[in-house]
Amino acid sequence: MRMRRKANLDARLKGCQDTGRLIVLDCEDRNFVTSIEKKEYLELEGLFGNDRPIVMEIGCGKGQFACELAKRNPGINVLAVEKTSNVIVDAAEKAIAMGIENLYLLRCDAAYLSKFIPPDSVSRLYLNFSCPFPKKSYASHRLTHRSFLEIYKELLKDGAELHQKTDDRKLFEFSVEELSYSGFRLKNISLDLHADSPEDNIMTEYEKRFVDMGLPIYRLEAVYSRESSV
Repeated sequence: MRMRRKANLDARLKGCQDTGRLIVLDCEDRNFVTSIEKKEYLELEGLFGNDRPIVMEIGCGKGQFACELAKRNPGINVLAVEKTSNVIVDAAEKAIAMGIENLYLLRCDAAYLSKFIPPDSVSRLYLNFSCPFPKKSYASHRLTHRSFLEIYKELLKDGAELHQKTDDRKLFEFSVEELSYSGFRLKNISLDLHADSPEDNIMTEYEKRFVDMGLPIYRLEAVYSRESSV
């Protein structure tokens, strides 16, 4: 079901942009190939005002995870990415209301991230409850498809980690296969995260709903090393 457009969405987005906390990254060139070739890198040290490690969440939804991650870890900088204006406006308003200084929100399609994010700049990447796109014909839209993994490999620092959580077993199995194919080393795989009682887990909106329903949460960590992938 398609989400109904929020009332006063444009005004709310502009209000968030005016604070500087929300950055809207649009691509005027709709030809993907030529658009990606024209780099418009964000100056991340200037944006955050420091050179602390950059952590990114792709598909941040309403921002619960990103806000809590940034709040708990003042020694890192957090970029929360979401392509849907109707969703990211909630995340931006939440971050602004909480006064979180080490979090910026980017409205951007993940496919275009290498246009705006400098290479070798991300120390950790989170994919939390991404859309599973269950139809086989839509597999290339999954955020752990090998085409997206190639984008992440460009952005990630050598030895950086990708962390994934999902309630969808088929997506999880697909992700394991794609990550292995793309040269990531898997570790700390869990088929029932909450049965393992993780101490530092940050629950998302979706995660709480699924846990309350008694559903298992699948989680993995994947390390990318350029040396080992050659």
